[in-house]
Amino acid sequence: MSTKVKEGLFELIKSLSKSEKRYFKLISSRHTIGDENNYVRLFDYIAKQDEYNEEALFKEFKNEAFLNRFSITKKRLYDHVLSALDAFYSSTSIDAQIYKLMHSAEILYTKSLYDQCGRILRSAEKFAEKNERHTLLMEIRRKKKKLLENNGYSDVTVDDLKEIEQKDTQIMKQLELYNQLWKIKSDLFFQLSRKGKARSDEEREQFKSIFKQLPGNLKTNELPFDSAYLYNHIRSAYWFASGDLEKSYIYIKANLKTFEDREGVIESNLNSYFSLLTNAIFVSEELGYHVDSSSFLKKLKEIPNNYPLEQNEDLQIKLFASTSSIELSILTHRGEYQKAENSIGAIEKGLQLFGEKISPVRKAFIQFKIATIKLGQKDFSGALKWINKILNDTELDESEDILSYTHILDLLAHLELKHNKFLPYSLKSTLRFLKSRNRLYAFEKVFLQFVSKRIKCTNNIDAEELWEELYKELSAIKDDSFEGLAMEYFDFISWAESKIKKTSFIEIVSGKYQMKYKK
Repeated sequence: MSTKVKEGLFELIKSLSKSEKRYFKLISSRHTIGDENNYVRLFDYIAKQDEYNEEALFKEFKNEAFLNRFSITKKRLYDHVLSALDAFYSSTSIDAQIYKLMHSAEILYTKSLYDQCGRILRSAEKFAEKNERHTLLMEIRRKKKKLLENNGYSDVTVDDLKEIEQKDTQIMKQLELYNQLWKIKSDLFFQLSRKGKARSDEEREQFKSIFKQLPGNLKTNELPFDSAYLYNHIRSAYWFASGDLEKSYIYIKANLKTFEDREGVIESNLNSYFSLLTNAIFVSEELGYHVDSSSFLKKLKEIPNNYPLEQNEDLQIKLFASTSSIELSILTHRGEYQKAENSIGAIEKGLQLFGEKISPVRKAFIQFKIATIKLGQKDFSGALKWINKILNDTELDESEDILSYTHILDLLAHLELKHNKFLPYSLKSTLRFLKSRNRLYAFEKVFLQFVSKRIKCTNNIDAEELWEELYKELSAIKDDSFEGLAMEYFDFISWAESKIKKTSFIEIVSGKYQMKYKK
């Protein structure tokens, strides 16, 4: 029997917080038979394991009757833990509270307590309307119709029926709009997550064809929150993908206002709020609005103090990933590489703690930023370690954007380490990768040609000329709306400049930032 098994029950138990475990035991104690509770004993043993080991478990509970049908025992314990969690969170989740009211109404209906059922459904409807839970609202209204039919329409008028029809139509329109916006947003982000920002007119047109589906003249202050958020989110993402950061920033700020002007929506939509603040930080920093970016970063960091995250690992993961990636981006953009280096240890612990639960693309971006920090600190071997983590991640096969720039960074690291025997192979591999994904744009061609020439170069004078040639060619395309995107990942121009001037890369990056943005 394997000692290392990916087991759902084990993963569920290990995900529990101390308070969740305590609540589970409290619930279980109510079902204790005699002096022992097999559920709690099994729960405690699995909770102590670092890795799921069923063989050791069978030895520990040898001759116990529940091992005879252990798959059933595991299933019952799994369901028991979920039931405890359901009870634990029933008062904190809006959806759970509405479902509980609906279930109570259903019980009352089966007992023929129709008046009580109606009162509960009215409460559920008001609560769902207040919190804009339109899908649940339709289900509540379906139950109300069933109750109305049961009463033989004795307490209803023609006007009542018209009002029911009108309200149903209004809710359905809201649901249809939300579904339409969600589809447009998903198509847009599907393209953006794999291709990155537009690098050609053709790619820009692909984004535009999706954006054209967006309904015009919607007034966000008149829309339910979810639809208002998506409407602004789509517009900010489209302009970001098209390379117009100023317009993107307009809709990012509009979306932040949507959050902040509506009571309670931040706490119930923290996931989206994380992402929005992260986008605001990145775009404002790129535009040179460093006061704004610092203010947004402060808001992001203050979230754990203002909102309860300790019971929600999903939100903890997203906050960690958002804060880590954007803070590293800001520090490297400003040339503050030592501060960035000092934060790597804590980020590594977070990556180890959350591991596979962070999305592959977000994790790769964090790893990429760490690799650039190592490069900036001239720790080229350290940079390669992080580069290889990305290149060896099979889940990133579809994520062309981050992988493409990682291949480029890989060449730069090997070049600095003078891996002359390995470089021709690495260059060939990178060229093949970029060709296979149609990623050979002007920047990539310039850089690969430079590496090809640099490999063959045998004296320092010629090498300096090649760096100068690279600097001139990159400078010529840096303001291009398509080709300048590479510099958002790593400042290749400043790297070449540091070689020409024989000075620190970090000093050049920091100096440029001071001259351009500091006021």
